Amino acid sequence: MRLSRFYVDLPLAVGEHQLPEAQAHYIGRVLRLAEGDRVQLFDGRGHEYLATLLQVGKKTVSVQVDEVMPGLPESRLHVHLGQGLSRGERMDWAIQKATELGVNELTPVVSERCEVRLKDERADKRLAHWRQVAISACEQSGRSTVPVIHPPLTLAEWLAACEADLKLVLHPVSAPLSSHATPASLAFLIGPEGGLSEVEVEQAQAAGFHPARLGPRVLRTETAPVVALALAQQLWGDFSPQ
Repeated sequence: MRLSRFYVDLPLAVGEHQLPEAQAHYIGRVLRLAEGDRVQLFDGRGHEYLATLLQVGKKTVSVQVDEVMPGLPESRLHVHLGQGLSRGERMDWAIQKATELGVNELTPVVSERCEVRLKDERADKRLAHWRQVAISACEQSGRSTVPVIHPPLTLAEWLAACEADLKLVLHPVSAPLSSHATPASLAFLIGPEGGLSEVEVEQAQAAGFHPARLGPRVLRTETAPVVALALAQQLWGDFSPQ
């Protein structure tokens, strides 16, 4: 039987530990697990832990870590996704699926046609929410390392800061991904709902990005990262049979 699996932002080792209140609430009040039940924990840094519930209260849960194991290995391809900032569920979907598909870093990018503007307290809340989306995707998918979700940047800021062996900006009139040699690290730039303007594509090219296409159809902003990352992992990452 598959064990319930939880992210715990704590340094763990064999022995007894008390879990943070958020995990305790979910284990005890939502899933209604009981003393003696087995669970699997991961720390988001590549380590997994088999544990037994010792005490389950309303706000506190203690566990006995019985075994420390190496987690699921990361893809050999390091991917940084610059995702055009989009509304609500579309951004959540993009982050969730990008996490499942092995993205290592994700930066929400504010470009000319973005319909969302985040400031101050609201931006902090959205960032915390996006990080939790990534954590939940790791819990579900079996991934042991949580990707880094960076604070939003303007397109110019992200282009200036981004470093990778191969940099690609999605554009319908360009070469397919398979035309490029195998990179160790990859940066993808994907526009928001309205896409990137021609001027922005030119800015990306001036910063060392190569235009690349995924196929004959125009994809939604939340669909494009799924297709792009799946193709990249198939060509150069851990979907490849090599």
